[in-house]
Amino acid sequence: MATRRETKPVDCGGVVIGGGAPVSIQSMTNADTRDVPATLRQIDALAEAGCDIVRCAIPDAEAAEAFGRVKRASRLPLVADIHFDHRLALAALRAGADKIRINPGNIGGAEAVKAVVALAKERRVPIRVGVNAGSLERRLLEKHGGPTGAALAESALAQVAALESLEFFDIVVSMKSSDLRVNQEAHLAAAAGTPYPFHIGVTEAGFGLGGETKSAMGAGALLLAGIGDTLRVSLTGDPVREVLLASEILKAANLRAGCIRLIACPTCGRCRVDLESLARRVAARASELEKRRPRASSMSVAVMGCAVNGPGEASHADIGAACGDGRAVIFRRGAIVKTVPEEAVAAELIEGMEVIWESLI
Repeated sequence: MATRRETKPVDCGGVVIGGGAPVSIQSMTNADTRDVPATLRQIDALAEAGCDIVRCAIPDAEAAEAFGRVKRASRLPLVADIHFDHRLALAALRAGADKIRINPGNIGGAEAVKAVVALAKERRVPIRVGVNAGSLERRLLEKHGGPTGAALAESALAQVAALESLEFFDIVVSMKSSDLRVNQEAHLAAAAGTPYPFHIGVTEAGFGLGGETKSAMGAGALLLAGIGDTLRVSLTGDPVREVLLASEILKAANLRAGCIRLIACPTCGRCRVDLESLARRVAARASELEKRRPRASSMSVAVMGCAVNGPGEASHADIGAACGDGRAVIFRRGAIVKTVPEEAVAAELIEGMEVIWESLI
């Protein structure tokens, strides 16, 4: 994986975005913000799933007022999502928003942007400038022949320049497309042109397996290129699913602290144990353990079904099992500790996993 891009740190309600901080997970409530109890229930569910920052839509003055009540009771930092009316951004800032998401090009003109920036600066609240392929400026669409990566990057950098001209520098940049190549090209094009952290993801990815696959590919490609400081997976449906998938993406990229990475072979005709059942038992216990996360450490567990890759993968993990015909060799950090019958493998792995996990907390 490429070295992570160096970016300016930005504080969002105590969660640092950029500056080498861990990649944070974001989601967005889809309850009506004006329904405070429903919004808070959703925030609680997102927090339990591992979310770090939550965004709420502010479509009108009533939602802005309700946002203040949500903020006072929220377990997580809150971002106010604003379009078209700068007065809503001002209201959200006064209500305690930890960050605001605006598009300077559609917020109401230069004076409106100045007013929002002035209050954000006074309250030390960062601004996320967001560019989506579906709402690019007409002049850029004409110049680039459509919503290309170059067009997205140019739009984003122009928005950054507009804020910098007002001496505002607590900025997070977002460029999103539902086209994976455009998404990747936009970030690569903009990365060298600005020091600010990037909020990454694939917009309008869809739902189910297709949406999850697209999100994982888009975010994963950027993360493996060293790009990305905070991540939102955008799926149709329950936002808790977004957080769970984001956690798995970061885990797969070795960018999520406090996690247990499960390594398990796909099985083939050589396998002589019920590896799927074994892996499921270990994964279930790992999920329970992850609810008590160490700050900086993670661990790996290998559940392998035969002698081809099994000993190597198991010995490279913190704890692992290389299964044979009705039995398994248990490894712990490279050393063989014992051989056990098939019926004892899950218990041995779980017990060893628990011991290592406690030592990390």
